[in-house]
Amino acid sequence: MQLKLDIRRTLTARSDRVKCVDLHPTEPWMLVSLYNGKIHVWNHQNQQLIKTFEVCSSPVRAGKFIARKNWIITGSDDYRITVFNYNTLERQHVVDAHMDYIRCLAVHPTLPIVLSGSDDMTIKMWNWDKNWACQKVFDGHSHYVMQIVFNPKDNNTFASASLDKTIKIWQLASSIPNFTLEGHVNGINCLDYTHAGEKPYLISGADDRLVKIWDYQNRSCVQSLDGHTKNISAVAFHPELPIIITGSEDGTVKIWNANTYSLENTLNYGLERAWTICCLKGSNMVGIGFDDGCVMIRLGKEDPTFSMDEGGKIVWIKHSEMQMINLKQLAIEDIKDGERLNLSVKGDTKSCEVFANTLAHNSNGRYVAVCGEGEYIIYTAMALRNKAYGSALEFVWGIEPEDFAIRESATTVKVFQKLTKEKKSFKPELGADGIYGGTLLGVRSANHLTFYAWDTLELVRRIEIQPKGVFWGGNGEMVAITTEESFYVLKYNASVVAEASEEGRAEDGYEDAFEVVGEVAENVKTATWVGDCFIYSNSLNRLNYYVGGEIVTISHLDRPHYILGYIPRDNRIYLCDKELNVLSYSLHLSVLDFETSVMRKDIQNAQQLLPTIPQSYYTKIAHFLEKQGFVSQALSVSTDPDHKFDLALQLSKLDLAVELAREIGSDQKWQQLADCSILSGRLDLAEKCYEATQDFGALLVLSSSSGNLDKVSKLAEVAHRARKFNVAFTAYLLTQQNLKALNILVETNKLPDAAFFARTYLPSEVPRVTQLWKAEQQKTNAKVAQGIADPSEYTNLFPSFEESLRVSFQYL
Repeated sequence: MQLKLDIRRTLTARSDRVKCVDLHPTEPWMLVSLYNGKIHVWNHQNQQLIKTFEVCSSPVRAGKFIARKNWIITGSDDYRITVFNYNTLERQHVVDAHMDYIRCLAVHPTLPIVLSGSDDMTIKMWNWDKNWACQKVFDGHSHYVMQIVFNPKDNNTFASASLDKTIKIWQLASSIPNFTLEGHVNGINCLDYTHAGEKPYLISGADDRLVKIWDYQNRSCVQSLDGHTKNISAVAFHPELPIIITGSEDGTVKIWNANTYSLENTLNYGLERAWTICCLKGSNMVGIGFDDGCVMIRLGKEDPTFSMDEGGKIVWIKHSEMQMINLKQLAIEDIKDGERLNLSVKGDTKSCEVFANTLAHNSNGRYVAVCGEGEYIIYTAMALRNKAYGSALEFVWGIEPEDFAIRESATTVKVFQKLTKEKKSFKPELGADGIYGGTLLGVRSANHLTFYAWDTLELVRRIEIQPKGVFWGGNGEMVAITTEESFYVLKYNASVVAEASEEGRAEDGYEDAFEVVGEVAENVKTATWVGDCFIYSNSLNRLNYYVGGEIVTISHLDRPHYILGYIPRDNRIYLCDKELNVLSYSLHLSVLDFETSVMRKDIQNAQQLLPTIPQSYYTKIAHFLEKQGFVSQALSVSTDPDHKFDLALQLSKLDLAVELAREIGSDQKWQQLADCSILSGRLDLAEKCYEATQDFGALLVLSSSSGNLDKVSKLAEVAHRARKFNVAFTAYLLTQQNLKALNILVETNKLPDAAFFARTYLPSEVPRVTQLWKAEQQKTNAKVAQGIADPSEYTNLFPSFEESLRVSFQYL
């Protein structure tokens, strides 16, 4: 059966002939070496050309990233190796490397070493830490050296392909080859080592139009692939998928099954001859170079294949090998949120007999099923022994531990009992593009999701939606249906379906079978249920949970993670990344149970659960209760003084708010309490609040608006001592203590204002203030000081001054 890999083109860039491509290990960049002497760097995520380098006027046949140095190195027909810094775009070094065209480069994964192969029939080793000194020359080929590849399983070993029809295996320590592989009848253009598994395999492509797979330990050819009609120019073992990729001058790229050697797919992008292929470890991306440009494709899904049962036993498949890990080995007290867990594989690994698209435990964790390549295999979860197998495009478990369903074709679904006994086969009315397990059997068609009862296969409900995933809760009531843009939470009314008659079923099933609980505009990646809480990771790399219409963020993740599951005994949710590194976050089960009870309006049960919840979660619970409208209960639960203060204000419990404000000691809290007190008519409490914050302005407004002049007078004295002169001046003026008001103006050196104030309210003080003003002005401008007239000296300038004196004395 075929692997049925989804192949998506992510970049097409037309250019001059492409002789080499390379992919950056961390950035979304593809390096393209061109026949016209240039190299391009493309961003394959946004399809933008981001960098261009002019290397020489001759073809550039080889180009590689050296990410640890921020370099690009090239080999070209000017016989030189050129080094560029891809950040600064500087040409940092040029090496006169060979006596003829440079065909290929290979960068050592850890050492500061680069190997170059040339038409001068030699391979040279260069050390960039020693100013690009040539440390060794490997001489043995009798024709052009076309490609060099390091062995990923032994970095001290490399292989070379030559037009002399041979492959030679070398050690870095020796300039003489270890041995030679012969079998092609024409020159060999390309080769690659296998990355995964235990097989010591090497692949080669030649001008005899054949691709050969070699066992380099036995030094024998184990398989020949015949399918191209012209010379083979590029070959690659994919580092993550069980496939071989070959390119030819016939313009096609072929994908072969690395286990069965059967042809899976043939790609032709109309860009003439294919020259180069590059795969990236840890990714499903593949770069391909042609006569007329380059293409970037993504093969299959990049999500890891894994499953975890409720006890914490994890099974995952990596490079076609099944591995088991048990989280019981962890010391829970040592686990910290977000930290990678140190886990060891349990027992020996087992080779998976198919390339797995899905992996899933059944409901009791006793069995685990693998589905891929058109087949399914059921293993025992403990020893991974085969229990059952068969043909299937998709596999899902039923609600009973040994029941399951398969999608046999685009029109047929089969249901099995007791692992092997076929119960029924049926053809869904709208076809079967996908199936989902759970409380009901879900079948996806073009624009619908149809639910069937497992026991009778009766139509329960058809929903017009294009689902991406269906997640059932453990209680069988709650279900989340995810799409590309949002997810819907529904409640399944099993009792309504059980009580309904056959006559009550419409064309689309029982209308009241589901009740819509909520809709959230988020793209869910992976998910699980804990009670009525829907925990999920989304496209923004956030770990959230949804309960009762509220979304709570558990953590912001730095890269995509996939939910393994929730373990109640640990009170933790476990996740893994693409490399199957496991981490976890604390999520107390009693908290989730409490929130579930609140959402069901079962407050009595929630109160019974409260003592089981650690004190550290109380404030979180209080915020949840507040959002649900249970403010009084939230106040009794919260342990955060700030939150309790806000809740007390909402409930108008002002006396409690006073105690909390004293405990917090924040002016802002007193200000909030004062405002609330005024709205409640508690002016006495508002006054205490303003006194606590020494808000003299507010106290002035409060005391003056109430007409209490004694309070205004006392406030004036207090404000004066506190050097709040504006408030003190206004208070003195309101209580007609004009002399004290005048003295504040003098004290603050506002002598012009003091003079005019005295002229209006205290004429007897005018001479004193005038003299002070003149003396102060004399320090900076004597001419201006002379222009200041004293009414006692210049009576002619102040005709009514004497009268104002008499009037003011009458009021003293």
